[in-house]
Amino acid sequence: MKSENKVLIRVVQLLLLFGLLVNGGVAFGAKKKIEAGSVIEFPFVPLPGAKIYADKSRSPEARAAAVLAEMTIKEKLNCVSGFKHFYSPPIERLGIRPLYFSDASQGVHIREELNTGLDQSTAFPCTLALAATWDPGLANQFARAIGEQCRAGDIAVLLGPGMNLYRNSRCGRNFEYMGEDPFLAGQLVASYVAGMQSSGTMATLKHFLGNNSETLRKTSDSVMSERALHELYTPAFKAGIESGAGAVMTSYNLVNGEWVGHSRTLVDELLRKEFGFQGLVMSDWHGVHNTEKFMHCEMDLLMPGARNGELEKLFADKKFSEKDLDGKILRWLTAFFKMGFYDRPQKDPSMLAKFPEHEAIALRAARESIVLLSNPKSILPLNPAAYKKILVVGDAAKHSIGGGGSGAVKGYSRVSVLDALRKEFGDRVTHSSEPGESEVRSADLVIVAVATSDAENRDRAFELGKGGAGVAAKCAALNPHTILISQVGGGYAMTDCYDKVAAHLFALFLGQTQGTAIVDVLMGRVNPSGKLPFTIEKQFADSPASVYPTVEVAESFPDAGKSKCGRVEYKEDVFMGYRWYEAKKIAPLYPFGFGLSYTAFKYDDLKLSAKTISGTDALKVSFTVANTGKVAGAEIAQLYVQDTHSRVPRPVKELKGFKKVMLQPGETSKVELSIGLKDLSYWDESGHGWKAEPGAFTILIGSSSADIRLQGVFELVK
Repeated sequence: MKSENKVLIRVVQLLLLFGLLVNGGVAFGAKKKIEAGSVIEFPFVPLPGAKIYADKSRSPEARAAAVLAEMTIKEKLNCVSGFKHFYSPPIERLGIRPLYFSDASQGVHIREELNTGLDQSTAFPCTLALAATWDPGLANQFARAIGEQCRAGDIAVLLGPGMNLYRNSRCGRNFEYMGEDPFLAGQLVASYVAGMQSSGTMATLKHFLGNNSETLRKTSDSVMSERALHELYTPAFKAGIESGAGAVMTSYNLVNGEWVGHSRTLVDELLRKEFGFQGLVMSDWHGVHNTEKFMHCEMDLLMPGARNGELEKLFADKKFSEKDLDGKILRWLTAFFKMGFYDRPQKDPSMLAKFPEHEAIALRAARESIVLLSNPKSILPLNPAAYKKILVVGDAAKHSIGGGGSGAVKGYSRVSVLDALRKEFGDRVTHSSEPGESEVRSADLVIVAVATSDAENRDRAFELGKGGAGVAAKCAALNPHTILISQVGGGYAMTDCYDKVAAHLFALFLGQTQGTAIVDVLMGRVNPSGKLPFTIEKQFADSPASVYPTVEVAESFPDAGKSKCGRVEYKEDVFMGYRWYEAKKIAPLYPFGFGLSYTAFKYDDLKLSAKTISGTDALKVSFTVANTGKVAGAEIAQLYVQDTHSRVPRPVKELKGFKKVMLQPGETSKVELSIGLKDLSYWDESGHGWKAEPGAFTILIGSSSADIRLQGVFELVK
């Protein structure tokens, strides 16, 4: 059968299937016709039955070794780098098919030039918004849904989740990460990985390590202490590894003078030996500067591929051995056999029927991520009868707002803030990009929408300029019934307006259901429960990241060529995020963990299971949270630990537990958490390990890092 006919039949089959699946009145597949010849497919074919590696009863390690035993040296040289830019290397003679890698963070990123047949994917909230829910259970469902959409599109490896910490509020990729705290990020990452891989799609932890800004991201050197590396920048990666993540992607930058893409210190010693990771380690695309060093490091795949026969030449010149090749191939083959990629089709068209369920999960995540920053006169929730003339200000209200770059997702059936407001209030809503004074004064209600433009490969300004907080301040000066809605990828300068507007809804990039979620909160159908997973500073100069990379000569960075290079010194050490502001006594605009509600919560009855514990004990902590208001709501109770007396500088407190509790009016719930020796420890650089000093510790329970309601003291003894 001619290839054109095969494609035509496949298109007809897809359209018939898509026509049966309707979500919100839009049939899947109806928006964009798949053009003949545009679909790249490597269909599943069972492994040759006579081969040892086809035997599912054998271990993944044994099956990978059996494949390796039959490979020629030419095949091996082709199997340590990518194939067709976004695929794993095939071994056609042995029946090993290439597998597709797709980008992530806001759902499945569809590449038009490499269409595997997935016509569209749900635009989920960004992962930073997911972090604002503080809900590991939701993270599991969220990731599983994205993994199922990967299955629908024959995507084997999702290049996410991202988990670099929010050190720098200007970082263009903060929206892809999970906030500033390693404990919060670790809890969410562990659940995300478990959810993703339960779908049959492999998760990739990225970007390992120290990619905390996008300025000079491919040539900058993140200079940090051993202690900061272990206490802040690796715990989320370790949590993902312990949850079973199949892959890790290295970052573009250097760490302490060594390119991560071929760092024996970070990959061989830290990732492989200390953390025990045995899965696939790939470079970021074009993230390796020295192929020979890559071959002598326990990296596995050079992505997107080797250049100009360099591997063959290096091998011919005896710059690396066949044994070096074997180790890499064994690791990635083993990881893929563990996932079952060669035993079943990755593509599962039945997953298309779950898209409505996925969209519901995306909407839930969007609703629960919204943070109410201010509501001083209780204008929210809105009384619809009170507003006959509603003015919506700002172009951000008209558009679908999301992060750009490899993590961008188009989505479908997108609902903007303006769309949702018009659905709610009809012709009572008017819109103006730049309204006049009389227009603002005459409105019963003014809703100002602002947005940031965040994307990989560039950082953004902290001040938003013409369309920023100043617009909200001007409107609020003319009309006291002014509400600000932020649709952003992180914090920004809002000191001009934060205390002037009647209310402020802080919405991180919320995906295709953003307008619906925001209006649901405005109207009180949803009580906001999101909490900030990062600190919002008053001014960027307050941040420890305010000193940007200093450009240095390329010669000081081996393998950099003629590129400009930057040195980023993490001089704050372990005092990053709320740890910095508390240690330096700098008041932020909004603290880590902050978020208001339409109801009120009372904390009481703190109990510790013991006054004294040893290193082998777990301290059980219990307390009650009561809803003292008139509407149902969810509270995120936070547990921090303070080392009362330490011989080394330590943060004032550190998050070590949290729980989200849903309560009806008048309802009280008992919250139980526990901490162990690791939660009391710091990284001891002299002994290169974790250390907890005997002495007094304080348990701090609160609604945010700055709103502590309960305290209790216990002692750690030898």
